[in-house]
Amino acid sequence: MSIYNLVSLLGILVLMLLAWSFSNDKKNLNWRVIGWAVAMQLIWAAFIFAFPAGTKLFLFLNGIIIKVMDSAAAGARFVFGRLAIPVGGVGDNGEPSLGFILAFQAFPTIIFFSAVISILYFYNIMQMLIRGFAYLFTRFMRISGAESLASASNIFLGIESNLTIRPHLDNMTRSELCTVLTAGMATVSSNIMALYIFSLKGQFPTIAGHLMSASILSAPAALVMSKLICPEKDHPKTLGLHIQPHYEKDNNLFEAIINGANAGVRMIVGITALLIAVLGLLGIFDLALGWFGSGINKFLHISFVWTLQNILGYVFYPIAVILGVPLQDAGTVARIVGERTIVTEVVAYQDLAAVLSKGLLRDPRSAVITVYALCGFAHFASMAIFVGAVSALAPKRTRDISAIAFRALAAATLACLMTACVAGVFFNANGTILLGK
Repeated sequence: MSIYNLVSLLGILVLMLLAWSFSNDKKNLNWRVIGWAVAMQLIWAAFIFAFPAGTKLFLFLNGIIIKVMDSAAAGARFVFGRLAIPVGGVGDNGEPSLGFILAFQAFPTIIFFSAVISILYFYNIMQMLIRGFAYLFTRFMRISGAESLASASNIFLGIESNLTIRPHLDNMTRSELCTVLTAGMATVSSNIMALYIFSLKGQFPTIAGHLMSASILSAPAALVMSKLICPEKDHPKTLGLHIQPHYEKDNNLFEAIINGANAGVRMIVGITALLIAVLGLLGIFDLALGWFGSGINKFLHISFVWTLQNILGYVFYPIAVILGVPLQDAGTVARIVGERTIVTEVVAYQDLAAVLSKGLLRDPRSAVITVYALCGFAHFASMAIFVGAVSALAPKRTRDISAIAFRALAAATLACLMTACVAGVFFNANGTILLGK
């Protein structure tokens, strides 16, 4: 075990201590939840990174996902033609790629995977997976069945995971609601994950397996951070109970495919609108910041480039070090992880792909840790989306949901960072799980 592995191990404790410092009830901690949630993360990470059987399973699933994504691109090439040909690829008639175009190459995978998830729901496969994880959370941590189900659902689903607990939202405690929001923002949905895979698979051959692993690790991490920041003070109605996910089943397979594809289209529209708005506003903010910063540069005789990303890079530098990132890469990783809170993880993963293609990360450990740290919807735009969605399902609880929103965002951010630390603990630079050999 290298010094950086030990730093990552220490980072887990530091992040938990940081979450506890934000707690609204520092004396009321559920050590059973904290202990078992941390143990589940370490056991899963050890199985994947350290045991040959786990590594083989990881690489097998990674290969399947990549092949499925390559097949999914056929539909995009038929509809968009040359625009959908990935970088370095060649079309059926020998035409070369026009370069990477997010809308025509990456976004169509969301539609495909949304349809796949809908099919898995139709055949009750997704429900079985969700119930399995929810059972483990309830059985070992003794938390409420509703928040177990919410956390388990978010391993595979996005904002729609809240529908699985819709009948219970009105009666949830504030701590449970905090867990629901935290789990939603600390994880990513399977269809959005496909977007990240497409963006990074050229520079990172095992990206699919790592993102899948990160999504599983982030669920118990969300429970740890949520219960540290907002401990349970009341008695949940579904405490210790194993409840069934709420689901309105489609009438037939074709309806499931159509509804899933349409949901993917709506998601693409939402992502596009969000990126245009956020990046546009960021450009205006950086313009004003640059004008203000030029005066400071002249006064202090410095040449700092005043952008929000650069400032966040300095703010998150200690965090990058705590995660176990080698010092020579800590500045670059800090900027990418920091910008996620403002410009969303979609842009952050795009920037990571650009950094990897240019060879700006000198240690492969840095790339792995960054992938895990970014794997979550922990940013301000997502907070607004989740608060609005949960409030729409439980309008009577809008006031409580709004009151805990920022605590949930802090917990989700710390959960994503904790997931990165866990990956850093078991990282092995010579492992096939990284190199894909």
